[in-house]
Formats: sequence, C-alpha cells, structure tokens
Amino acid sequence: MVVIQNSIHDSSVNEHGLSNTLQTVIKELGKGESELLIRLVNEVEMQNLNKVYRHQDKPTNVLSFPSGLPIEIDEVILGDVVICTQVVLKESIEQRKSFNDHLTHMAIHGTLHLLGYDHIDTKDAQQMESLETKILAKIGINNPFNKPASNLA
Repeated sequence: MVVIQNSIHDSSVNEHGLSNTLQTVIKELGKGESELLIRLVNEVEMQNLNKVYRHQDKPTNVLSFPSGLPIEIDEVILGDVVICTQVVLKESIEQRKSFNDHLTHMAIHGTLHLLGYDHIDTKDAQQMESLETKILAKIGINNPFNKPASNLA
C-alpha cells in the first residue's frame, strides 16, 4: 500500500496518480504487499532532514528512510520517501522536464533506495539508472538521463 502524505498541501501533485504508479512499480518489483510512505515537504523541512541525516546543510530533491524493522516483525514496510516538491519543480524547469515526470522519477528513485539499490560507485549507479529507465519507459516517461538537445545552430 502506498500512502501519500502531502504535508505542504501542494495542489500541483496528482496524489492518486502517483500512488497508483508507485503501487504498480512495487508490485512489479515483487513488493506489492509492502507499505510505502511518500511524504511531500517544503525546502525548510528537507534542508533540516538533509542536515541531520546526511550532514549537508541544503535542501535536496529526495531522501529515503528504510523502515529498519527487525526481520522477526512480520510486517513488510519498505520505509519513507521524502520529496521536496520545490526542489523538484526547480530541477524540472532547469532540465526541461515536466514536473509530474520528474516527481514520478524522484519517487521511483527513492523507492529503489529502499529496495537496496544505490549509486555510490559507477557499477551500482549504472544498474540503478538502467532499472529506473526501464520502469519509467513502461509508464511512458522518457529516459531522464538523456541531456536535452542544445539550441546551438
């Protein structure tokens, strides 16, 4: 079950669509019965979380927090994905992407972190990007890692 917690009441987010998309993604990844929380926050909250948990005093687009429940507890809770919609909007404009597509990508990216994927080294980054690209293609979102064509003549 995917729950969207829109703590900032951002009306630009299609919560139902995002929830359905993420439910489909976790189901296809074999975690369909899992619980996943997507929390939408502002830059102030995200900067605080990033400072406390990653020691970086700036807002970021997405952070993932695995549930950390012991295996003995018979619950399948993936954890929380926290997304700063203000940062995602800025990035979508800079990268010439739709806000909804970029938000969906960040939610999937954060979810993959909860499933153990990472991008610390080149091999892991390539594996994670490849999976992200495949998932996004299935839902009609272009490869987010392709650079937009230059306007140079």
